[in-house]
This record gives sequence, structure tokens and C-alpha cells, in this order.
Amino acid sequence: MNLHEEMIQMGDQALKASRELALLSSRKKNAILEAMADELEANRAAIQQANQKDMEAGRKAGLNDALLDRLELTDKRLDGMIKGILNVTALEDPVGKDISRWIRPNGIEIRKTRVPIGVIGIIYESRPNVTADATVLCIKTSNAVILRGGKEAIHSNQILARLLQLGGAKKGLPDYAIQLIQTTDREAVKELCQLEGRVDLIIPRGGEGLIRAVTDHARVPVIKHYKGVCHVYVDEHADPDMAERIIENAKCQRPGVCNAIETLLIHEAIAPTFVPRIVDFLERKGVKLKGDEAVRRMILQPMEHATEADWETEYLDLVLSLSVVPEIHAAIEHINRYGSHHSDAIVSENEAAQKTFVKEVDSATVYINASTRFTDGSEFGMGAEIGISTDKLHARGPMGLEELTTYKYIITGEGQIRE
Repeated sequence: MNLHEEMIQMGDQALKASRELALLSSRKKNAILEAMADELEANRAAIQQANQKDMEAGRKAGLNDALLDRLELTDKRLDGMIKGILNVTALEDPVGKDISRWIRPNGIEIRKTRVPIGVIGIIYESRPNVTADATVLCIKTSNAVILRGGKEAIHSNQILARLLQLGGAKKGLPDYAIQLIQTTDREAVKELCQLEGRVDLIIPRGGEGLIRAVTDHARVPVIKHYKGVCHVYVDEHADPDMAERIIENAKCQRPGVCNAIETLLIHEAIAPTFVPRIVDFLERKGVKLKGDEAVRRMILQPMEHATEADWETEYLDLVLSLSVVPEIHAAIEHINRYGSHHSDAIVSENEAAQKTFVKEVDSATVYINASTRFTDGSEFGMGAEIGISTDKLHARGPMGLEELTTYKYIITGEGQIRE
């Protein structure tokens, strides 16, 4: 059987499983998820052993520290993975819930009701935790899932997918509800994206190159974000101490993730005191800085000049571009022009500035006096997330359970006919 035939078979198997999943009650699905969590807990050592194979291969392949950080499954991350599964069991199942209901003058009742999407393909890179996060959200919403992880995490993904299916099967999970593409051949991505009639939605998670390749090949709908060029704007009415804490967290905590900031914008009224302060602070934290002319004039030490390309760059590293702006609308214009509509924040004590920023910044998540690092399904109380979307249809921002459903209209009558 060649790759094309294998992928068609996987699609057929997933389609059958999705129809069986649609019949499961919320109680049954929660029991399945709990069994999955138990299976991971019982096999922690085997998971970490497989993950170490990937880590060793990654080091030999020259992966940078940020990518290795994404790849590693520490005890804490395994704890978080298991806890995330249990958190999802506690969330309300959206499937079967009425979004709206109304009765027409002729007496027919119309209900708009949430239903599963069907079969969802997840294409992702370094993070093996996506295997668990994506799976549990799909199963909770009665969607079958086909997973295609990156080659750098192949051993981790294989054992996680196997254990999740094994654990779930003990409580009635249909066969092939969870499938992992075993080959690392890139052609498998193209084949998955073209399974019309078998796959209903593709969600890619990874770098811009991967996501553009997926969208170029896709014959089924894709929900995605290309990159995370996120900003913090420090307004003239900002508390400098608060701004410093937010900037440190948004840039330094985990620089290799999509909700870390890549550009810092500073109002010119606060810049003469704040720029030297934040530059010294960030340099002590090991951040490489690039500044526009206004920033470079305000400091004594040399700094690399920020080019036009820098404003559009997702560094995914301890690198940050800085600019001084004359007023809030210049900051908003910069964000809307160069940003990726992902996560952007204002630090300000001024209510009018806050309202202006929130209204005019065209991003999926907009923050007032908080770090952009909160753009995450778990942090939003979704239990886990299947991805973050900067699209406007049909989901935007962190995607949780509701975003993994569509809807149907159910019409009930008493013999009415259209005149």
C-alpha cells in the first residue's frame, strides 16, 4: 500500500470513528478521558524515555535552545498534560447544546444546535504536548482526530498517541478515533490536506513555513495563525514598574512561543526615563535589542538599528525590537501594519487610552495591563487548546471546545407545509 492509499484508509477509518463518537454521551466521553489520563500517569517513565530519544536526536541535529525547550517533556509538563485532560472532563460538553431557539408564526420551532465538526487533522511541529491537548479536545467534542507531528518529536508522539487510544479504548473509545501518521515523509502533510470528504478541518500548529505549506496544498478548510508578532505598548500614563514586569514576562519567560512579544512600543512622553531603564533591565536578562533612531539616541551603549524587516519578524528568541512613538494612534497604526493580529497589550492607567487601544487594535486577543503570555486555552479556562487562530472565520484566538463544533438547524413542526 502506498502513502496515498494509506492516507485514504486513515481518512475512512476516522470518518467511521467520528460517526460512532457522535453517539457517545458526555458521561461516556468523560470516562474515556479519565482513562486516558490514568494511562499516561501509569506510563510516565516510558513517555520520558521516548522523549529523551527525541531530545538526544534534536541535540545532534543542532536544534536551538528554544526548539529543545518546546520538545522536552519534563515532570512538570507531564503533570500539566495529565491535569489538562482532567480539566477538560470538568468542562461542559458543548455538543447538543442549543445556541438559540425560536418559534415562527406558523408554529414551527427552530433550534440552532451545536454538533461535532467530524474529522479534524492536526499538523504540528516540536511540541509533543499537542498530541494530548488536541486529542482530548477532539474526543470531548466527538471529533475523530488524525495527528501529524514533526519528525523531531516522533518517538514522543508515537507513545502518547498509543497510550491515549489504549486508555480510551478501555472505556469504549471507538477504534481509530485517534490516529497518528507514522511516517515523517512531508508528502503525508499534502495527502492529509487533500482528504476531501474524509477530513472536515485542518488545524496547523507551527512555524510560518509549515502553515503556508499547509494552506497552499489544502482542499479542506484550514484554521491557523501564520506567526506571532506580538507587541506591548507602554503609554504615557503607564506605571513603569508594572510595565517592566509585563515586558519581562512577555519576552523572557518563554521567548520561543507564539504569544511572546517581538516589539516594544514606548510613548515619547515617558521614553526619556523609561527607555534607558528598560534597556538596562532587558540587557541584564540577556535580551538582544534592536532600536529605532529615537531609542538609540536615548541610551549610551551601542544598539543595533531596527530595520523595516525587524518590525515584521517573529524572532522566537531573546531578541526584541524597540520604537518610540509620538502618541497612541501611532502605536496602533504600527501594530495593525506590522503585527500578526495575534496578541497585543497596552500598559496604561488612562481609561480613555485603554478603550481606544482595545477598539482600534485589530487582533484576536487584546490586553490591558497584562502580559500577552496569557493567550492560551488553559489560561483562558478552556482546559486546553487545540490552537490559536488569527482568522476571523469561524474561530479566533485560543480554540477550545466550542470552536471544535459547528451547528445544525433542527426544525420541529406539527404537520405544517409551506404555502
